[in-house]
Amino acid sequence: MAGPLNGYKIIEIAGIGPGPFAAMLLADMGAEVIRVERAGAVRGPLPDAPHFDVLLRGRKNVAIDLKHPDGVEALLALVESADALIEGFRPGVMERLGIGPEACRERNPKLVFGRMTGWGQQGPYAQAAGHDINYISLAGALAHFGRAGEPPVPPLNMVGDFGGGGMFLAYGVVCGLLEAQRSGQGQVVDTAMVDGTAVLMSMFWAFKSIGMHDENARGTNLLDTGAHFYDVYRCSDGEYISLGSIEPQFYAELLRLTGLDGDDQFARQMDRAEWPALKNRLTELFAQRTRTEWCELMEETDVCFAPVLTMSEAAQHPHNVERGTFIDVAGTVQPAPAPRFSRTVPEVSRPPAHAGAHTVEVLADWGVESAQIDAWTAAGAVKQAEPAGS
Repeated sequence: MAGPLNGYKIIEIAGIGPGPFAAMLLADMGAEVIRVERAGAVRGPLPDAPHFDVLLRGRKNVAIDLKHPDGVEALLALVESADALIEGFRPGVMERLGIGPEACRERNPKLVFGRMTGWGQQGPYAQAAGHDINYISLAGALAHFGRAGEPPVPPLNMVGDFGGGGMFLAYGVVCGLLEAQRSGQGQVVDTAMVDGTAVLMSMFWAFKSIGMHDENARGTNLLDTGAHFYDVYRCSDGEYISLGSIEPQFYAELLRLTGLDGDDQFARQMDRAEWPALKNRLTELFAQRTRTEWCELMEETDVCFAPVLTMSEAAQHPHNVERGTFIDVAGTVQPAPAPRFSRTVPEVSRPPAHAGAHTVEVLADWGVESAQIDAWTAAGAVKQAEPAGS
């Protein structure tokens, strides 16, 4: 069954990280997303196995030399049939290639042009290199991840690349597509990881304004491991469990199941002066049993409890198995599309493709005459990867 974005056609200019993630989200929802790789990325026959990168799933792959005039024309030919294009180059690169927003909208005024950068299209940092860790630093997020008295801890690249980047790009493109339906006009979507990460911190700006979050005391606040009832604890087997017993009724259940109900010190839940001592007591308590034993006691209760699982463990947990949170695509276990829809059910349409696997097929399907495809191929402007053994 087709997903909710079925019928939309989107071009993805190949990049890394947040751009492919956004393209995957859009493809998971049913959009026809075409990934455009460099012609030079086609190296020999197609491998027998799919590409390893899960982020490339759900779309066909075209190889085009965007530094070749005919390659530019090939890309613009695709633009004529597209609803949106996404790219992740530094500001000005697409313009210098001749495929910037103005050039594309001359061929298709309704095109939504999604741009993904770390710093944004303008500003003092706009032309500087960077990575997730830098973007979330400048956004005022990284300073608040970590424990008291210790340096900030980068949360993988979840916050900048994916939360503040790729998800905002996908959201922005869909917003642009909805607006274009009314206006008949496309527009540029300037998605910056600094901007998106800043938005993700909105609740903490609110907490800061009412004195509920001390930005100068990392690891001492309600949600940053300061509170004894909102943290992870090591078990006797070296594994960990997580607690989030914030609300009074959930905290009461924690105390009941641990035998601490009636303890005068634990009764002072929101007394911050008590938090370090209470955390020490819980540390000693949880170290007395294995993770499995704590799960037997607390799973599926109102403690707000869960075991801390690795990726492989998460894929095998009964809750995730029942919901189908993880799926197998061509032999690779990976997260299933999300969110879920009751009628237009998302699905992974194909495993990750290698560079140039569908060049001729896509150009033809998107309306380019076969003679033109042959001419561009002969000129080296586009490249079709050949099957193994051909």
